[in-house]
Amino acid sequence: MTSPLGAELRRVHDSLRADLRALQAAAATGARPDVRRTLPAHCLTFCAALTVHHTGEDAGAFPALAQRFPALAPVLDKMTEDHVWISGILARVEELAGELAASGTSPRLAGELDGLAAIVESHFSFEERRIAAALDRLPGTTALLVQENSAL
Repeated sequence: MTSPLGAELRRVHDSLRADLRALQAAAATGARPDVRRTLPAHCLTFCAALTVHHTGEDAGAFPALAQRFPALAPVLDKMTEDHVWISGILARVEELAGELAASGTSPRLAGELDGLAAIVESHFSFEERRIAAALDRLPGTTALLVQENSAL
């Protein structure tokens, strides 16, 4: 019996994509004031969710894949590097969200979210193409895709 981990990876990615699109729309010029007022909290929640997802992959799925499929090691190393790079962008988004909460304005937030969206889409697509099939061949549960001891 195959595990549905590849499909679960796509489901998680699709959910994160939708959340990020909603953030981009809320940060766009002309968004309703009530939407902009809740934007900082939504940014922080999204950043935490993406961090938990990547931490879970780094601690669970990637080591399991590396053990079962050693030929994937270079791909997994690249994805882990991407996670570090993306975490830096998430830190900037968190900073800009804090700026928006404190002052009511953050002129760079929309651009940072757009850049994050482009990078995350490339990363997610690469990950889905390169490891989804291998994930389906792993015995295990979706716990490999999330960090079980997260603060969320």
